[in-house]
Amino acid sequence: MKIPIRMISIATTFFWFFLIVFYVSAVYSMKDVQFDFEEPQTMLTSRNQMLFCLPIKIDNKGYYNIGSFNVTTKISDKEGFPITQASTFIPVIERGRQTTVTHNVTINIDDLFQNSQDYLFNDMELEVHETVGMKLAEVIPIQASTNFSMPWGAPLYNFTLGEIEYVICNLTHVTVTIPISFENHAFFNLTGSLRMCMYNSTSVLVGEGQTRIEVPQNTFYQEHVELTVPSMGITEDGYFEMYFSTPFFNSGPTVISYD
Repeated sequence: MKIPIRMISIATTFFWFFLIVFYVSAVYSMKDVQFDFEEPQTMLTSRNQMLFCLPIKIDNKGYYNIGSFNVTTKISDKEGFPITQASTFIPVIERGRQTTVTHNVTINIDDLFQNSQDYLFNDMELEVHETVGMKLAEVIPIQASTNFSMPWGAPLYNFTLGEIEYVICNLTHVTVTIPISFENHAFFNLTGSLRMCMYNSTSVLVGEGQTRIEVPQNTFYQEHVELTVPSMGITEDGYFEMYFSTPFFNSGPTVISYD
């Protein structure tokens, strides 16, 4: 039995009409869907990782369910080098329901400092790329993205060695005092130790010393490290190697010349 061409045409027209109405109503219903991106928070995890938390409230008052809701965050440095990436996925947000989700992104602080010591000593801006995708009525895909900057505070901002003092200890050795200062601009309190190794102009290790570091957030630190070195090993110039050890990171050597 053949179906009249006219009947096929009517069915096709009805299908496209239904599809257009469905599409328009699904898009129109988005006006009743509210997204509230709350103030992001930064904290430390039990593993001493930096945790970036973004709470998102979704109030679906539209006509249809929202499917495959996905938030993806990519964090990179100012040169575009990727630091970390994370995604949060919700299969379905039912109509008439309010949902709250926390989108979490972690950064391994130790890895960050191993990649570049700039994060130790310099404040900077991290680049954040945020992408939100979903399916209206669990069928129609849409996506939006935005970029913004996130400040990074260096734990050893403006690290400086002061004028070195030499005091004769005995006939064979000298006490070397090296003043150090910096500001903790990080989001965490800095505790740990600093070990300094002193090398002369021929790269011979002549002495080493260590000091304890306890610096709360946004606090200026000023102390000194004392080394006892043989008088015969001292030269007019040379360099220091510094090693930092804390619960959050281990870094070194950082090399600073002296003369």
